[in-house]
Amino acid sequence: MLTYTSDDLRRILPGLLDRFPAAPLPADTTLAAVLVPVLTAGPEPRLVFTKRSPQLSRHAGEISFPGGLAEDEEVPSATALREAEEELGLRPSDVELAGSLPPVHTRVTGMLILPFVGFLSRDPRFTPNAAEISEVLEYPLGALLAAGAEREWEWEGYRFPTYTYDMGSHVIWGATARILWSLIDVLEPDRRPWSGVPAANEGGGGS
Repeated sequence: MLTYTSDDLRRILPGLLDRFPAAPLPADTTLAAVLVPVLTAGPEPRLVFTKRSPQLSRHAGEISFPGGLAEDEEVPSATALREAEEELGLRPSDVELAGSLPPVHTRVTGMLILPFVGFLSRDPRFTPNAAEISEVLEYPLGALLAAGAEREWEWEGYRFPTYTYDMGSHVIWGATARILWSLIDVLEPDRRPWSGVPAANEGGGGS
C-alpha cells in the first residue's frame, strides 16, 4: 500500500509529471481536460471526485474528476481550472498545478482527456453546481489503491475490461479509473498490479 504523506507527494509528484503536455488530436476526436484535485491539508493525501447529476445527457450519475471540453484556443490546463470552478466553485488561485498525467483517449465517446494534478493546501468549501454535480466525494489515496481491481464492464451495449475502484456505495470506472491508475503508476511504476487494460475501449466515467 502507498505510504506517501501529503508532504511526500508535494515534493515528489511534480518531478514525475509533464509540465508542458502536448497531445496531438486523433481524427474525429475532441479535446477535454480534467483536474485531479489532491487535498494535502492533512497527513494523508486525499483525492476529490464528483458524482455527476443523473439528469445530465452525458455520463449521468457517474463518478468523475471535474472537467469538460476545451473551448476554442483554450489552453488545456485553463480548461481544467475553469471547469473545476464552474462545477465545484473552486478558485483557480487555490490550486497549485503540479503537471499532467498521460492523456486518456476514449474512442467510444471520441475524447482525448488531459488530466492535470492540482494540489490544494487547504480544504476548500466546495459549492457544487447542482445542475451538474449531485455529490462531492473525497477518498484517501491509500484507500483507493487498496480498492483497485480489473474486471469486465458493460456500458451502453459495449463490454470491455476496465479498472475499477469499489468505494462502498460508489464505483469508479472507465476513463476516471484509468486516470487514477496512471497516477498510481507514475508514483510506483514497478508495482503494475494488473495485466493492463486496452487504452481506448471504454467511454464512461470521464468528463
